[in-house]
This record gives sequence, C-alpha cells and structure tokens, in this order.
Amino acid sequence: MRDRSTLLILAVMVTALGTPDRVQGQDPALQGFREYVAAAVESWDATGLAIAVVTDGRTVFAEGFGVRELGSPARVDAHTRFAIGSTTKAMTAAAIGMLVDEGKVSWDDLVIDYLPWFRVDDPYVTSELTLRDLLTHRGGMGNADFLWYEREATTEEIVRAMALVEPAYSLRSSFIYQNIMYAAAGEVIEVVSGVPWSEFVRTRIFGPLGMTESVPLLAETVGAPNMARPHYRIDGQTAVIENASVDPIPAAGSVWSSVTDMSKWLTMLLAEGVSVDGTRILSEATVEEMFRPQALVPSSQFYPTQQVTKPDWMTYGLAWFQHDYRGYKLDFHTGSIDGMIAIAGLIRDLDIGVYVLANRDHVEVRHALMYRALDQLIGGEVRDWSAELKPVYDGLEQQAQDARLRAAAARVEGTSPSLPLDAYVGTYRHPLYGSIIVTGTASGALRADIGPGQPGAVEHWNFDTFRVVLDARWRGAPLIGFTLGSDGKVTGLSNGGVRFSRVDG
Repeated sequence: MRDRSTLLILAVMVTALGTPDRVQGQDPALQGFREYVAAAVESWDATGLAIAVVTDGRTVFAEGFGVRELGSPARVDAHTRFAIGSTTKAMTAAAIGMLVDEGKVSWDDLVIDYLPWFRVDDPYVTSELTLRDLLTHRGGMGNADFLWYEREATTEEIVRAMALVEPAYSLRSSFIYQNIMYAAAGEVIEVVSGVPWSEFVRTRIFGPLGMTESVPLLAETVGAPNMARPHYRIDGQTAVIENASVDPIPAAGSVWSSVTDMSKWLTMLLAEGVSVDGTRILSEATVEEMFRPQALVPSSQFYPTQQVTKPDWMTYGLAWFQHDYRGYKLDFHTGSIDGMIAIAGLIRDLDIGVYVLANRDHVEVRHALMYRALDQLIGGEVRDWSAELKPVYDGLEQQAQDARLRAAAARVEGTSPSLPLDAYVGTYRHPLYGSIIVTGTASGALRADIGPGQPGAVEHWNFDTFRVVLDARWRGAPLIGFTLGSDGKVTGLSNGGVRFSRVDG
C-alpha cells in the first residue's frame, strides 16, 4: 500500500460542481483550480482545452474550456475528443505488458524472434534489439519521422525502411526519441496476438475500461460527435488546419479520446492495473515495470520546463518520462501532432493523476496546468506555473523567429536562376527519403511535391536555390537547392542537406 497524504484522505469529502460533465466530486484541495485554468487558457491563447484530475480512484475534476473550432460556438467539454498523440505510447507498452502477463513474450525477448524481417543499419543491433529497447528510445537510432509523416506507406514498409537509417549512437548508450520503434512494437503485438494493434487496444483496453469515447485511429473518427479541430498560429493568427494522420504508425500515437475516458486509463494505472469496477487489466508487476526507470534522458532530449523545475534526475520508463518533483517521482508524457496536444502526469505514491488535451499546436499551458494540479493536491507551496513557464516558451518562440529572420537576411538579393524554370522540372529521388517531384504550371511557375503529400508553390530564393511554400503553411517552407552538371544540366537537388538525384534524364 502506498502512502497517502492528509489532503488526499480529505478527498472523500465530496463537493458538487454543478454540472455532471465536470466531476464526480471535487477535492477540497482543488478550490480555485477551475478559475486558475480558465485564466491560464486565456493567457496562453489556447483555443480549446479539457483537463481531468483523478485521485483515490475518483475523477475529482473534469471540465472543458474554450471552443472545439475557432469561429464556431460549440464549446469543449469533458467528452470532447482530441488526438492524444504520443500519450498513446503508454497503451502500447501496456499491450506488450499484457502479453508478458500471459507468458507470450518477455520484455527482453529479441525483436527478430517475432519479426524475422526486421532490420536496422547495424547488423549487431538488429540481432540484439529487444522489446524493451523498442519502448525506451535507446536503440541507437535517431529521429526518422520523415519516413511516415504525410507519406502513403504501410506500417511494415515504414519499419523496414529503418534498415537504411544510419545509427545516431551505439546501442543503449544514449537516448533519442524515436516513433518508428513503437510502430515496430505494434507489429510485434499483431504477430503475437493475432489481431492488429488497433483491435488489440480497442478490445483489451478501451472495452474493459469503459472508454466509449475512444478510438484507436484517426480514420475511425469520421462522423463522430463532439470532435475538436486542430489549430495553428500562422502569421500571428490562429487558424483551423488539417488533421495529420498518425495511422501509418498507430502504436506510436494514433488514438483519439476525451479527458473523461483518459481519466479511466489513469485511474487504472494508479490502482496498479485494476479498473474502477475491479477488473484486473495488468498485473501489479507489469505496472511496476512500466514505471521503472529504464534509460537516462540527457538534458537535450528533455523538456524546456527543466529550466524552472530544475530536476536532479531525468529518466524514461516504458513510455513515461520521469523526474523528481517535490520529493516524489513524477511520471509524465506529452503528445503532439499538428494542431493537437496532450499531457498525462502521475505521482503514483500519492495516487494523483492529471490529463490535459488541447487543440492548438504546442500550447504549452499543458505543463503549467499539470504542475499546478499536482501542487494543489500535494499541499504546501502552490506556484503560479502559468506565469513561470510562459516566459520560457515565449523566449523559445522568439528564438525561432530570430532564426527565421537570420535565414531571410542571408538571402542574396538580385540573383536569378542559372536556367529557365522549365529546366528544373523533373523527378528527384533518394533511396531513403523518397521522391521530390517538380512540375510546371500553366502560368509558367513551378510547384513541388515533397513527400508525397506535401505540395507547395516553388519561389526563387537566390541563385539556384528555391523555396517551397507548402500549401499546408504550418508545415513550413523548405529550401531546395539544385545542382548542375558540367554540361549545365540539372543533375539533382538538396533538401535539408540530403541530396536527391534526378532520375528522369
């Protein structure tokens, strides 16, 4: 039995909030919390946000703020569905844990025992990589999101492409966040269980926990009620954008849910694997293993919040970041995908859980609200995390803007391309990064498709370098530089330092 603080024992004193969407019963320690959240949402210009707080087996706060879509009157409530992003990863770790509980796999089994086709660039790593490695971002691979983001490929094709990605560090010697290894874990789940990852999560997690507002894939949200729309700041204005699909690598972050449902998930984890109705979902040993520190996380791979929280240590469990907070271990994880964000936080020793969903890209009030809720339930010092963290993230945004201005200032004005525009039309290919297709338009301009799935207008930048202003402007405006051979013809292009060879003549 874990210790409980006096404040948490007081949670049995239930106070109605007045609407059934908000809570089962408010903990006295959360007095004023709703007003704090509302003020923080306004301060950070969050479009819509929902938050749930759980403790001692109960949801003691669950409420929505703002709107589901800018310009629409529909309000966010505790049942509004958002993309939960990488907080999905904990469900994948739990799914592996269920197979461990059934004796079908072990955490340290080799991946190639289940996926004989699995390969990474280093043959030694291929032969030694374990299921645990897939879940802890310590397998030696750098970020390779370009393999799946806005690309048309199956999960297996994406995982197979990792064979061409050069290692970033030696096996288990460091930590770099890596989505595709979670996709591989999802493939293992399908091989062992006989059903796709999405069906496993639906039947083994959503069903038993009564998570009726959750679906495992974006594709399953079509026509669903009470859906939030994603938003992004473009040229200083918040705008509605398209959803980006994580369905190609579902085990890494494709779930959509509400804070009402996610509170059921957190409550089960805090109860050592037992649901509110007494159903055992995970063994206690498996839950303990999920939250056991598995890898040290370097400062460069952690969150900017460390500038204020000043942790003594930072680790990663099985799908959970971890650091010390006010004498306790805080397990937490964020989720981020175009225009949607999430954060889950647990202090297991105190039976406290917080979950936040919002629909504006990287609105980092999520961290502030998590820490504020924890403070109020722990008791003692309660800090204004919104006021303390906002300058940190405002500063990072300013740094990014300064970098963009420096890049613009480096542009050499008054130059012209070496060749007529139609000379740059063609297909350019890289064995790992795929194709970039440059086409001409009826007006004589150029367009490029980087991906596929990321089309945009091509504008001259300087010399033989052009800027691709993507139609989905929130995805950026990359520079592509064309190279010419000794005969003066275009032979290739570079994008982000990667060279693509022309393949059409």
